[in-house]
Amino acid sequence: MSEIDTTKRSLEPEIMDDFDFRGEELRITLEDLEKVNSWLGGNQISIDGLRQLNLDKDTEISIVDVGCGNGAMLRKIADWGRKEKLKLKLTGVDANAYAIDIAQDLSKDYLELDFVTQNIFSSEFRSSKFDVLMCTLTLHHFKDSQIPEILHQFYDQTNIAVIINDLQRSALAYRLFKMFCAVFVNNEIARKDGLISILRGFKEHDINKYMNTIKVDTYSIQWKWAFRYLWIINK
Repeated sequence: MSEIDTTKRSLEPEIMDDFDFRGEELRITLEDLEKVNSWLGGNQISIDGLRQLNLDKDTEISIVDVGCGNGAMLRKIADWGRKEKLKLKLTGVDANAYAIDIAQDLSKDYLELDFVTQNIFSSEFRSSKFDVLMCTLTLHHFKDSQIPEILHQFYDQTNIAVIINDLQRSALAYRLFKMFCAVFVNNEIARKDGLISILRGFKEHDINKYMNTIKVDTYSIQWKWAFRYLWIINK
C-alpha cells in the first residue's frame, strides 16, 4: 500500500467546488453525501456544538449554515430545535444556486428555514449578522491563505459563537473511508471528493495556527468520531 502524505493540506480540487455543478447528478451526489454523513454521525457533532452553547429558549436565535448544500444539516437542527422548544431562525447559504434549489425543495415542511444563493466573500453576506454561524464540512474547501480572513469575518458576523465541524487530516481516516466506500458508497463523485476532502482536512496544529492570527476570547477544539474536529469560537 502506497504511503499517504498528510504532512500538508492537499491543494487538489473537488468536483463539488464547481458552483455550476447541477442537475440530477448534483442531487444524487448531495443525497449520497448526506447519507454518509448521517451513517458516520457527522451532523450530530454540529448539534452537540449547539447544545454546548446553552441557547436561551425565550429568545429567537438566528443560525446560518454556510455551504449548506441540500440543507440536510439545517433540517436536523430544525428538528432538534423543535424538540428542545427553541425559537430558531435558520438560514442556509451556498454559492451553488442549483444546490439551493434542491434545499428549498426538500425543506418545504420547515417554515423556520430560509435559503439564499450567496458567496461568503460577497458584500451582501459580509454585511449580515447572526447569533450563531455554522460551518459544516465547508472550511476545508478553502486554501490556508484564505482561512484566517474567513475566520475573522465569521467571528465579526456572530453574536454568540462560530461552530466549525470539519475533517481531521489522517492517513488512517483516508484508508478507513476508502474501505467504507467500497462497501457502502457507489457514487464515484462522493467517493472521490470524500477522499480528497480528508487530505484537505486539518490537524490540531493547523487550527491553533489559524487561531493565532485572530483575537478571540475563548475557543475549544474537540476531536470527535469519525475523525472530525468540533471547533467552537465563542464571543
